[in-house]
Amino acid sequence: MRLTTKGRFAVTAILDLAMSQKGGPVSLAGISERQGISLSYLEQLFGKLRRNALVTSVRGPGGGYLLAKGLEDVSVADIIRAVDEPMDTTQCHGKENCHDDQKCITHDLWAGLNERIFEYLSSVTLAQLVAQGKNRQGGTVPMVDMREKRSTPSDVVPA
Repeated sequence: MRLTTKGRFAVTAILDLAMSQKGGPVSLAGISERQGISLSYLEQLFGKLRRNALVTSVRGPGGGYLLAKGLEDVSVADIIRAVDEPMDTTQCHGKENCHDDQKCITHDLWAGLNERIFEYLSSVTLAQLVAQGKNRQGGTVPMVDMREKRSTPSDVVPA
């Protein structure tokens, strides 16, 4: 499975929404600011999330987005599927035409991995992620730029 930025950002953004909505809509501008994801990209993602009934939008002043389902009812797999993220480790996309229009010798291995990944992502709910996030962050939503370069030992300058 190759999880691209689209899938990662969708999960991050909807988790931010889940942790930030305290009785009212959450603006995409707020999510953009906290998570370092471009506003225009979030608009595209949330359009897909809305069409797949994971979020609802509220127009007007004080508007934004709300979760359309309970935290226990939304899995990571639901989010990734909603933004059209492929969850497939096979090269043939499950068509079994990997090698000269025949099933390759490792097809079943990769197909089995697909099933395990999907089972795992289906078992992880927003409720679990919110609980983990609140335990780690003391209930606040961290501001994280996922594109930011992580420091390495060679980047550290001695004092």
